[in-house]
Amino acid sequence: MTTTTPSRGRRRAPSKMERAAGKAAALQKPRVILALLLLLGLTSVMLLDGYLRSEIGNDSRVRDGAAYDKVPEKILDGGPILTFNNGTAKTQSVPKKTIVLTFDDGPTGEWTPQVLKVLEENDIEATFFMVGSMVSRYPSVVKNLVDQGNEVGIHTFTHVDLSYQSTARLKRELLQTQLALAGAAGVTTTLFRAPYSSEINAVDNYSWPVYQEIGGLGYTSVFVNTDSDDWKKPGVSKIVQWATPKKNKGAIVLMHDAGGDRSQTVKALDTYIKKMKAKGYTFTTVSGAQAKLNQAARASSGAGQAAGAAGQQAGQQPPGATGGTSGSGTASGSGTAVKINTAQAAHRTATGTTLYEGKALIWAVAVAEWVVPALSWFLVVVGVAVMGRFGMMLILARRHYRQRNRKRGRGGKFSWGPTVTRPVTVIVPAYNEKECIANTLKSLAKSTHPIEIIVVDDGSEDNTSEIAESLGMPNVRVIRQENAGKPAALNNGVRNASYDIVVMMDGDTVFEPDAVHQLVQPFADPEIGAVAGNAKVGNRNTMIGAWQHIEYVMGFNLDRRMYDLLRCMPTIPGAIGAFRRDAVLEVGGMSEDTLAEDTDITIAMHRAGWRVVYQEHAKAWTEAPGSLKQLWSQRYRWSYGTMQALWKHRKSLTDKGPSGRFGRVGMPLVVLFQIVTPVFAPLIDVFTVYSMIFVDFQAALLAWLAVLAVQLVCAAYAFRLDREKYRYLAMLPLQQLAYRQMMYLVLIHSCVTALTGGRLRWQKLKRTGEVGTPAGVS
Repeated sequence: MTTTTPSRGRRRAPSKMERAAGKAAALQKPRVILALLLLLGLTSVMLLDGYLRSEIGNDSRVRDGAAYDKVPEKILDGGPILTFNNGTAKTQSVPKKTIVLTFDDGPTGEWTPQVLKVLEENDIEATFFMVGSMVSRYPSVVKNLVDQGNEVGIHTFTHVDLSYQSTARLKRELLQTQLALAGAAGVTTTLFRAPYSSEINAVDNYSWPVYQEIGGLGYTSVFVNTDSDDWKKPGVSKIVQWATPKKNKGAIVLMHDAGGDRSQTVKALDTYIKKMKAKGYTFTTVSGAQAKLNQAARASSGAGQAAGAAGQQAGQQPPGATGGTSGSGTASGSGTAVKINTAQAAHRTATGTTLYEGKALIWAVAVAEWVVPALSWFLVVVGVAVMGRFGMMLILARRHYRQRNRKRGRGGKFSWGPTVTRPVTVIVPAYNEKECIANTLKSLAKSTHPIEIIVVDDGSEDNTSEIAESLGMPNVRVIRQENAGKPAALNNGVRNASYDIVVMMDGDTVFEPDAVHQLVQPFADPEIGAVAGNAKVGNRNTMIGAWQHIEYVMGFNLDRRMYDLLRCMPTIPGAIGAFRRDAVLEVGGMSEDTLAEDTDITIAMHRAGWRVVYQEHAKAWTEAPGSLKQLWSQRYRWSYGTMQALWKHRKSLTDKGPSGRFGRVGMPLVVLFQIVTPVFAPLIDVFTVYSMIFVDFQAALLAWLAVLAVQLVCAAYAFRLDREKYRYLAMLPLQQLAYRQMMYLVLIHSCVTALTGGRLRWQKLKRTGEVGTPAGVS
């Protein structure tokens, strides 16, 4: 056949392949962006979840025993409520026989609702100083708490000792907690309690500037003067005893609704409330106590001072505490009177940006709370599957090796049957292979098996066909055709083949002298329709080549042996494979439906009832991609083509007979081990890096090294089976860090392409011709 050329001056319409190529190229950038956005989203979710659980940015330092000489004495000797008015600090004490119940470190989904139930049954309110990260995780609990009439205060977002933190971190802790409260309950607050704080006389030179900064932002700092020490779990009676104020004094009592088992606190709470009510005590919130103080000031000093006290209580609006006061009751000022609830006077209704940012935070946390645990469990399944695959490969590969290399014992020496000596046809599809075609044909000339060579020039734009003809080899035929792609070239070769067995190879591949003879021996068994050979990387002396060499040896010597024994070989490699000519024609030849025509026809052979086997002794040397760009292009096409082939043959899942056997055995294995597991495998690496940085570096590193050791054992065994030199295994750790990640990204890119319905064209790789004769390679 002769290539036709369009007449000069006439514009040729783009071919179907060219149009598909243009469309695919236009779609690649958005798909890459989508894949990167998915990865970025996952990373963001993990970082958010880690931040909520104090795995990121965690500072567990707690200051103790510092000097306090810079703290004013009137503050150290004052009451537990600290406010600032125009920079002037003032403390207040709770009125006599008044108890302000406060709960720290919550909320939780288990204990806070139980505490609320006790409060509701006893018809009292309390003040809850909440950790922002916990608020964002249990928003419904906070909403119920506020609706019940209780008051909320800030206990920072991550429960850190603020005396060690910068001003920026301090403001961030406050603002993030305000956003969490806004998103959960639609309110913000002006109350604050520092983590690890106790009585006000414990304020030291390091924490005092913090309280000054917080007071300047408009917050009221709340301390305690009666600590139940319920966190020590001393028993119900001790909690009640330690929470009881001395000499009928008013008190801010500290309990906890989080931080561990709080069953003793819940039991003690009901007993405590009833006991104190019997003694004539009343219960209120921090704002309720302040309202009592203001009322007393109004009664004793007149309206002027009362107004001043009310103004001090309102104070400056803290950042994020936008909106008006929530609740019921009345408070007069300029303009219309506003109803307020004195028990929740510290609350501000969240509006505008604060409200929407808060809701966004709650939504993001909900996603993280669901996604990260789900991924964790899924990755456990993936990890078990990966380790199970390694184990299965080792066991079945050993069995396959011992079976095929048996020389004595039960059953005698292994044999496929009578030696196949009849001539066969070798088909070499070639497109712009001027650098390699000569070495390919010279290697075939040394074949120990009688062969006919058909070179199908698929519209090459260099002098590939001329080089093939110039060698003057008598058993070589060159067929020229217009550029139609590799499947069409192979089909052309099959139609023109003179013999019943056809060997297919790539134009850049070099055969060992006995490769064809070894490859065709399985055809002594009439049930065998196709044979996969052992392709090896010839240009393995570069880093990229060495990485691919490891992959090829492991893939062919472990995976293919396993698939062979299970009778579900998914792919005959394009570099070296043999077929019965009648079987190829029976299944319709090489299909152009997919980009992985080798996988496509292999599955078709299975479905037609033919057996496909692996012949480890038939070795060929191929030139692997020499750059990362070419490698990405090749593997992208392979991955996408494999997905196309699996989808094309999806009906085999429900078929009966040989087709159903492949559909229910081979297809699930390929999907699990070549698509699902590799797609999610990067998550294991992401989790590992995350754990190394934020959780436990040593434990994460040991886990990674353990997995690497398992892979090294598998690789070493594969190298042993193929009698390869072990020195290349020194590249395995680096392969796991760099090469494997690239292969994962390629597969993810392919999945995105498949899901968005894209198509790819055949991608020609740049060849160097550096893979010469087998002797030179080995």
